[in-house]
Amino acid sequence: MRRKLPSTQTLACFEAAARHRSLTRAAQELALTQGAVSRQLGQLEEFLGVKLFRRAQHGIALTPAGEDYARNVSLRLDAMERDALDLMGRQGQGESVTLAAVPTFATRWLIPRLAQLAREQPDLNVHIAARTRPFLFADNEFDGAIYAGTPQQLAQWAGTHATLLLQEEVAPVCSPALLKGRRPVAPRTLASLPLLQQSTRPDAWRDWFDAQGIDAPKAMAGPRYELFSMQVAAATCGMGVALLPTLLIQAELAATALMPACEGGAITRRAYYLVQPEQPERAAMTAFKAWLIEQVRS
Repeated sequence: MRRKLPSTQTLACFEAAARHRSLTRAAQELALTQGAVSRQLGQLEEFLGVKLFRRAQHGIALTPAGEDYARNVSLRLDAMERDALDLMGRQGQGESVTLAAVPTFATRWLIPRLAQLAREQPDLNVHIAARTRPFLFADNEFDGAIYAGTPQQLAQWAGTHATLLLQEEVAPVCSPALLKGRRPVAPRTLASLPLLQQSTRPDAWRDWFDAQGIDAPKAMAGPRYELFSMQVAAATCGMGVALLPTLLIQAELAATALMPACEGGAITRRAYYLVQPEQPERAAMTAFKAWLIEQVRS
């Protein structure tokens, strides 16, 4: 049965016009005339039997149906482009895995180890995109995700199963300059120091102070950063005390760019997991998963 699909040229015109909200800018991007883009959009609306655009004071605007369709078309075109680039890069040889990963773990733990994988399995390519929060696998072209969370958070990620990789130990650290050359202070003293916050973990400091049995009214105050790498940079510059996974800051601790802010105080709340959708596993993903688990064990 013949598929009921618009042409990729038509979809490219629609995606560009929806993104720019302008036929002129879409035409410039695609190296077409404005009339050609307009005809493609008219043909698409006729094909679908749905109005996708309406006239606006400055250019065009999407209808509610157009908004929904544009979001889905953009995802599909991005996936098709990635597939084409992957195939072109591999010249039809080997296989690939596409992962979502929390950025700092990817850059500081996973990527340095991928050189070994390249030597052992040169035909297996690993593509990595940054994601800090759970997402729907159905809306993305990922084979898996490396995610830091609690068992309760993993249980809420619908349609997935998870493999435990590493426990995460977090501890307060800071630049030696922040303590003015003093030794690590008592945990209670941290409540009076500037605290660096993680926007994806807004309760991290409050949980830490609760674990120490310390009342800290300003536990959630301070500048917020989305990535651990941003916190590392801010802490190294002496801007405050950061609550960081010790696994990811070994280089800074060894170079004394960062130091433990207090004696003890390390707690474990989360772990790193390999999360996969509930669907048959591709052979390339099976090979990568086996290698990843071996890296964790070693």
